[in-house]
Amino acid sequence: MSSDAKKNRVVAISSRGGHWIQLLRLKEAFAGQQVTFVTTVPEYRSMVGDADFRVVTEASRSTKIRMVIMALQVLWILLRVRPSAIVTTGAAPGFIAVMLGKRLGIRTLWVDSIANADEMSMSGKLAMRHADTVLTQWEHLSSDRVQFHGAVV
Repeated sequence: MSSDAKKNRVVAISSRGGHWIQLLRLKEAFAGQQVTFVTTVPEYRSMVGDADFRVVTEASRSTKIRMVIMALQVLWILLRVRPSAIVTTGAAPGFIAVMLGKRLGIRTLWVDSIANADEMSMSGKLAMRHADTVLTQWEHLSSDRVQFHGAVV
């Protein structure tokens, strides 16, 4: 068995912008893992070196057809990669991955955006129903369901 086959497979997924930057700041946590990075911007490929990289359609709750397309793309990636864990810093692609991943028996981790200082993000609130672990980057937002272990930024 090759050393790659022995590594845990992780899908690290987020939308563009700040979500993506926060996800990249978690890269050290993926050391020794076989990581597939997933986002909505093809140009971000150069930010992950030799790691596996996939692109899904940009979508939001106001673009329902695109959301369905993105969900099918995320499902296809999860079925092909067969990760043991999904890590996301959010928004739509991350929520879809957590929701689908949970149904496929994949461990899921949601890290809510540091931009949400007053309350959990809308996606984070939805993800709480599905994710195995939910982290906030603000101590005052922690609860019995949401953990605080520091900020990513």
